[in-house]
Amino acid sequence: MRKYNLVVCGGGLTGVAAAVQAKRAGVGSVLLVERYGFLGGMATAGLINPFMPYWKQGVPPKEGGQLVFGIFEEILNALDALGGLSASREHFDAECMKIVLQRLCLEAGVELLLHSFVEQVHVKGDRLVAVRVASKTGVEFMAGDAFIDCTGDADVAHLCGVPWKKGQESDGQCQPMTLSFRMAGVDRERMPTNARINELYDAAKARAEIHNPREDVLYFNVMQQDVVHFNTTRVIQHDPLSARSLTDAELIAREQVWEMVRFLKKEVPGFENAYLQVTGTQIGARESRRIVGEYTLTGQDVLGQARFPDTVCRFAYMIDIHNPNGTGTERHYLPKGGYYEIPFRCLVPKRIANLLVAGRAISCDHEAQSSLRVMPACAAMGQAAGLAAADQIRQRTPFKDLNGLKLHNRLLEIGAIGSEA
Repeated sequence: MRKYNLVVCGGGLTGVAAAVQAKRAGVGSVLLVERYGFLGGMATAGLINPFMPYWKQGVPPKEGGQLVFGIFEEILNALDALGGLSASREHFDAECMKIVLQRLCLEAGVELLLHSFVEQVHVKGDRLVAVRVASKTGVEFMAGDAFIDCTGDADVAHLCGVPWKKGQESDGQCQPMTLSFRMAGVDRERMPTNARINELYDAAKARAEIHNPREDVLYFNVMQQDVVHFNTTRVIQHDPLSARSLTDAELIAREQVWEMVRFLKKEVPGFENAYLQVTGTQIGARESRRIVGEYTLTGQDVLGQARFPDTVCRFAYMIDIHNPNGTGTERHYLPKGGYYEIPFRCLVPKRIANLLVAGRAISCDHEAQSSLRVMPACAAMGQAAGLAAADQIRQRTPFKDLNGLKLHNRLLEIGAIGSEA
């Protein structure tokens, strides 16, 4: 058994921000466990791009609307320095992201354990004592004074017996999964309008050449001039918490990708000489477990622009629900200049005193999760969790007893969130 002050599980943007902030706040030893051979989570393994808006609704950063700062902004600046960030500061290069996050952790003194994942836990009373990690080495126990679950699926919390919910209230179905892919060798100047691409897509679906239930073609620009990113596959009614269901989802999604490749090359001008450049290392799950915590953020809180004294993140992305059972996407926007707040209590699970959950698995309902699930908000929650862990380890008190207002003020002091406007 190896002993650390803090063990962070999951090396996406959430986990990196948590681990780095904890070290900066004086935590002696911090271990970050990641199942892949690189950091970044969905930003790298999932090939998710671009960043969704991290500013007030309809008020971009150049107009003073930025909401997420701190370590997330450091990541943006580091990407930019490597030529891996677009002028709009939305699109990024996944390979640059890998090296940026790696350097950020190592410079802070975070110990990394890659190619490893948590497969069991040791709980004593209301405390998590250690996580058991599986790797090429075998299985090892990693003990800690505190733990942060940044797995995205609340895997550690689940193993600890923390109560959780999943999917929409009516049937428990989660938002569909998507395998992202990119086409290279595209002549962008010859690409038709988005409306025309969708007309061609609808015609292909009518001819039964496309079996994807998604209603339209969703694509984005990337850093390379001849590459187009597609976030348009849709695998419905599959369970992201089941290995067998995930396997089936990967197979279905890959067939959808090749249908789209054939369609684009055959029907869409500009793609005649294009080729499939890359697919994500894994399919992307928008939603899975959501813990039951000290407070449950709701869709009503999001659209009502809720405010909390223990705010750890301000955000304004729309409620964005891809139909779990087929075609259609439900979207609800905040008013211009609007934003809502995420309280620290949403990161504090029931039952386990020395565990936090950060990222898309926090305590919230199906509607709120569809907004806060994206990378900028997750990074902000991770940084807050890392700062809270430093306080919890020093004070030796349960996370639920930490002063959330003091944590909020500390986040303001270090520039992680902007002042209320």
